[in-house]
Amino acid sequence: MADKQLDVLVICGSLRKGSYNAALARSLPALAPPGLAMRPAPAFAGLPIYNFDEHQASGIPPIAVAWAQAIRTADAVVIVSPEYNWSIPGGLKNAIDWVSRLKDKEQPFAGKPVALQSAATGLLGGSRMQYHLRQSLTSIDAVMFPKPEVIVTFAAKKFDEKTLELTDQPTRDMIKLQLEAFERFARRLAAA
Repeated sequence: MADKQLDVLVICGSLRKGSYNAALARSLPALAPPGLAMRPAPAFAGLPIYNFDEHQASGIPPIAVAWAQAIRTADAVVIVSPEYNWSIPGGLKNAIDWVSRLKDKEQPFAGKPVALQSAATGLLGGSRMQYHLRQSLTSIDAVMFPKPEVIVTFAAKKFDEKTLELTDQPTRDMIKLQLEAFERFARRLAAA
């Protein structure tokens, strides 16, 4: 396992094309250590709002099945998400709710190492969302990476206005530190 490149699924919690969080997620492959292969998760847009009655009548929607399979086959997951109203964006939380309804042995987040990142235009950088997402994922047995945290504050000053490329070097350095530590964390879990 030490020689194998880890397959890391990157989930973006924003559906916006011009999202700072989507831009942050796109920057990860270039900032990751050689031992991590970062790949984007399938989109969760179009998932119906979770409804137990619909679930019982129609089963798990194909979008949720594909999302769960991508999580299940990855060695680790990084979630990059904005904060909506001090919490998790509804679309992301809905996708998590759908995959959490899979049978216990099929629940894709169980035992999976997960790191969080967020970007926002304000002072707190999405930190409240991270706190809530950490709670939600812990409830379905994800193994949460503790630190260093990536909380990108005042995002408009850290991304190129036209290309949305992450240009702030201290932020780039913090992401590199997090991903290096996350690789060690994921490898320790895999060896246990």
